[in-house]
Amino acid sequence: MSTSSESLLQTHALQAQRQAHFARRKRVNQIALTLAMMAMAFGVFWLIWILWETIRLGIGGLSLTLFSEMTPPPNEAGGLANAIFGSLVMVALATFVGTPIGIMAGVYLAEYDRRSWLASTTRFVNDILLSAPSIIIGLFVYAMVVARFKSFSAYAGIVALALIVIPVVIRTTENMLTLVPSALREAAYALGTPKWKVIMLITLRAARAGVITGVLLAVARIAGETAPLLFTALNNQFWNADLSKPMASLPVTIFKFAMSPYENWQHLAWAGVFLITLAVLGLNILARVLTRQK
Repeated sequence: MSTSSESLLQTHALQAQRQAHFARRKRVNQIALTLAMMAMAFGVFWLIWILWETIRLGIGGLSLTLFSEMTPPPNEAGGLANAIFGSLVMVALATFVGTPIGIMAGVYLAEYDRRSWLASTTRFVNDILLSAPSIIIGLFVYAMVVARFKSFSAYAGIVALALIVIPVVIRTTENMLTLVPSALREAAYALGTPKWKVIMLITLRAARAGVITGVLLAVARIAGETAPLLFTALNNQFWNADLSKPMASLPVTIFKFAMSPYENWQHLAWAGVFLITLAVLGLNILARVLTRQK
């Protein structure tokens, strides 16, 4: 009887200890969940506030004039046609230049050379470029292009934006190709398919949604960059399609107009902010849709 009583007491004590441990873990989980929800609510609050102010102050400036007239002098009517055109041109050409380089480098790292010193060095440099402030890239292009040719130009702006696109596309392409199952490659190799065909027709096709998502995210990032363009393309109050001369862009125009004391410039700045926000939001939504389809 004494032995059975002792074992029963030990069982009750063990159960009580387990219940206390479970209650402690439950309290810690509730505290952590509460803190996480508070942090999320804090971030969402500021995001909603920013979006609300952008819509409230920017949507009123939308008109046909905004897309058909050039940036005006102070206290005169005008639009952002030259800035919109300049941003579209530079972002499109930077994406056109940076995307093939990024995809090819990502393919090399994922398919050809994963563990050599060259691959490790490339990943290290790519990580540095990903985390480097964009103003440093702008200063680098200024020293290498603008100062050497003694002229601000859209070409310099395209180079700076392309240097921002490349590391984003490299990282996304490598990660997406790494996620493709090795069985797909092995099955193609077993049928005698050349490596370049396996990459083009199987791995890249399987990862195309993720690769396109990376490109869209890179475009969304460079669409609002101001610092690199201040050091490279500068600005232009007039319409300019010559890439060898300074060219207007929405981010630089917004920076210039938002800092001015003129009311018409401030209204145009908020309208430009609304346009960029809408474009970036649309690109992010498209990227999420492509990822979900994947």
